[in-house]
Amino acid sequence: MKNGFVKSSPLFFRLISRSMYACAASLLLLTALIPAPLQEQANPAVTPNPAKSAWFLLWIQELVSWSRLMIYPVILLAGLFLLLPWLPVGTRIHRASWFPYELKSISTVTVIVVTSIVALTIVALFFRGINWSLG
Repeated sequence: MKNGFVKSSPLFFRLISRSMYACAASLLLLTALIPAPLQEQANPAVTPNPAKSAWFLLWIQELVSWSRLMIYPVILLAGLFLLLPWLPVGTRIHRASWFPYELKSISTVTVIVVTSIVALTIVALFFRGINWSLG
């Protein structure tokens, strides 16, 4: 053990490996039991207006429904999240913990973004009706 850290190999990696196999097996079983929610065959003459995106893209569709320029904050956030491992420059964490005080600003931004994405997905999935109207 080094400075209060717990050695993660091999016990932790065995746990991760087993959980990965269990998750893959359960996903394969679910795909065999639950049919995909596909619509009818595509017809170029009839386009559903507007069709909802897949559930994991609904929050982006909700933002773009407000303004076409809202895609730029999404691109900026994607770049920010790609740079997260390098953002705490000069900060040395000496203990493993959830939301460490040294990274309070990064943790706060991350929680706000994730909460916003979940809220927008719920609004788009459950509160949007025909022709993307609220109701």
